Parts: sequence; C-alpha cells; structure tokens
Amino acid sequence: MSKGKRVRAQRSAPPPVGKKTAPDRRLWIGAVALGALLVVGIAVAAIRSGGSSGTPVHVDFAGMTGLQDGPPPWNNGSGALQDRLASIDLTPLAQEALAFHIHQHLDVYVDQQHVTLPAQIGIYGNSFITEIHTHQTDGVVHVESAQNHPYTLGQLFGEWSVRLNARCLGRYCGHLHWWVNGKPQVGNPAGLALHAHQEIVVASGKPPTHILSSFSFAAGE
Repeated sequence: MSKGKRVRAQRSAPPPVGKKTAPDRRLWIGAVALGALLVVGIAVAAIRSGGSSGTPVHVDFAGMTGLQDGPPPWNNGSGALQDRLASIDLTPLAQEALAFHIHQHLDVYVDQQHVTLPAQIGIYGNSFITEIHTHQTDGVVHVESAQNHPYTLGQLFGEWSVRLNARCLGRYCGHLHWWVNGKPQVGNPAGLALHAHQEIVVASGKPPTHILSSFSFAAGE
C-alpha cells in the first residue's frame, strides 16, 4: 500500500472506543432556554394560582401576655414582637416579599377620639420585617407576602400588642363597633380577612360621628 493510501485510510477510520465527540452547542443552548422558560412558567402559575389555600389565623388574645393595658396612644409593640411571631403566625423576613402585595386603611377610635396607628408595627429595627406591617402613622397597613394567604386584622393587632375581640379594644371592653367600607359589621373584628383597599374602622365606646367608606390610597398602593 502506498503512503498516500495509508493516509486516506487513517482519516476514514472511526474514532477510538470511548472517545466522545463534542456536543452540538446549538442543541445545548436550546435546552437551557427551554428549561428557563419552563421554570418561569411554573413560578408565574404558582403565583397566579395564589397559594391562597389555608384558613385565616385565629389570634388568641386571651392567652397572650405583655399586651398594652394603658390608655392610648399605644406604641408599635416591637418590644414583644420577636416572642409573639409564633402565636400570630407571622414570619421574620429579611426584606419585603412582593409576590402578594395589598394595602388597607385602618382608623381606630376610643370614645370618639382618634387613636394613631403607629409607624413600624411588624418591623423589628433593622433585623426583620413581617408580612403585615406599617411604615408611617397614616393608617395604611401593608400586606406583603411571598404567597396569597388569608391574613387577618387580628394578626396586625397581635403584633401591635393591642387586644382585639368581639367586645374589647385594648383595655376598653363592652361597647365595640366596627365597619368595613362604611358598612357596620358584627362578630369578632380580629377574624376579618384583609383584602385590597379596605377602609376599616374599629371604635370602642361612643362611635365617631362620621364613618369613612373609602380611603384615597397613593398611586401604586
């Protein structure tokens, strides 16, 4: 066999057993892109489905210690927040989770006197923030969570360290009234499920002469 023929034979010979040929880069890129789309689709579907299963949390104020028992104004309750998270079923978060993001407005009265809703309810310094919190003293409540869950007014009052049930607001018991969007309600306001843009009024003793039916939320709230 001539030298030229030997060269051609070597070129046409199959690769050694066990040697892998290089994968097609186009196929690899396509697979990665498809996987990314599937992950995004699953995440969006999970958020849209709401994760809204579950029952509202019942906050047991009767078994809760460290409640504020003086007259208003009441502080934001942050001193007891760490110890109370388990009983009110809220989570210490490193930052706000915005997959589920709604707001309410709360007005509180004692014998017709408006009680300021403190800033920083549900916020423990620079350490953590919970799913339900306030930033300012404007009465706006922020519900910000990784999932759509039936959060309640009782959880807000629980982290505020102010008793709320069918008869009592803080130390004041016997004549409790409450409204949602201007409509009078019955039962325990602590069990109220929080929904977007509710105007909530809770009053002990003589109610205010005017009950708001709505609140002008800032753009984007």
